[in-house]
Amino acid sequence: MSRDDHDHSAGGRLLPASNAAVGALIRLGAAPRACRELLVRGRRSGRLTARPVNVLVVDGRRYLVSPRGSTQWVRNVRAGGEVFLRRGRRVDPVDLIELDDEQKPDLLRAYLDRWGWQVSAFVDGLTASSTDAEFAAAAPHFPVFECAPRHRP
Repeated sequence: MSRDDHDHSAGGRLLPASNAAVGALIRLGAAPRACRELLVRGRRSGRLTARPVNVLVVDGRRYLVSPRGSTQWVRNVRAGGEVFLRRGRRVDPVDLIELDDEQKPDLLRAYLDRWGWQVSAFVDGLTASSTDAEFAAAAPHFPVFECAPRHRP
């Protein structure tokens, strides 16, 4: 089974419960500062689904990295539709702009520097100290999106 098959393939049965617990903390505003719930409309169901994510800030810009690869939330984002980031009572509409593979290595390194301990089971041995060549080779497997505020019409 590849990382693309299921959101929780490497996380086992505990991942849904963990996501629910982290999501509850995010909705209460009690999770670590960079944690948000990503709300994205399902491409088949049309319902908003929620997933906890870590928002990476580099040079004042916000990014979402999918260390588990092309998961359901990534496929839903790619299909278009509404996307929101929630923390506490605040729900911000955002546009997610997928980055090209050439733009990813430094962001992947920064993400692993901050959250490598949390996602080590999903990143095929990459660490913040991996070589530039290793990051370049891995980039196609890890979707990265820039978060831009969506301006309401």
